[in-house]
Amino acid sequence: MRSKKKFCICALVLVFCAIMAVVDGVLQADYFIKSLIKLVLFLGFPALYAYLDKDLKIKPLFAFDKRGICLAFGLGIGVYAVILGGYFLLKDVFDFSGITQSLTGNIGVSRENFLYVSLYISFINSLLEEFFFRGFAFLTLKSVANARFAYLFSAGIFAVYHVAMMIGWFSLPVFTIVLVGLFAGGLIFNYLNAKSGTVYPSWLVHMFANFAINTIGFMLFGMI
Repeated sequence: MRSKKKFCICALVLVFCAIMAVVDGVLQADYFIKSLIKLVLFLGFPALYAYLDKDLKIKPLFAFDKRGICLAFGLGIGVYAVILGGYFLLKDVFDFSGITQSLTGNIGVSRENFLYVSLYISFINSLLEEFFFRGFAFLTLKSVANARFAYLFSAGIFAVYHVAMMIGWFSLPVFTIVLVGLFAGGLIFNYLNAKSGTVYPSWLVHMFANFAINTIGFMLFGMI
């Protein structure tokens, strides 16, 4: 029974990520449409699956627990500094203009609406991804599979998921660095959440990472 549940969770995660890859990389849907599809796939269907399988509980994933919050807050500040510092160190070495060109040309994100998009990315999208990748694809999976598999599967699919949305953003060397960083970040996020059994610690760090990325976005769009 545990093996069957492990297979179902992994299959659902892979299918939903594949659908989002098509939406991001092939259809290149408008950001608003993409966000609605992601909400259904990353929250709606996992919640429905947990409802149908009474042994899997998602409510505890959102139960606030102080454990790990202080560590996550300090780590979040460090992540913000590292990402922003890395940009300033590399901005004269690599061309980052492809990011704004891709955002504007492919999904309708522009200088005019970037403020609203950045707020959604930082607070709502980050929570949605943490529930899906760290809650459903890690904590829930870990309850029916061994911890090592859950760690590697969740971090790996988290990194690969971002491939489609980042096509055209970076040169190959930068893209490779980002991909490795996403995998490592996924492992760290999993570790933070394993302590408390909730998604809040990783969500806090994820928010700070998005704050840094959005700060870079504001600079690339010439808004600051």
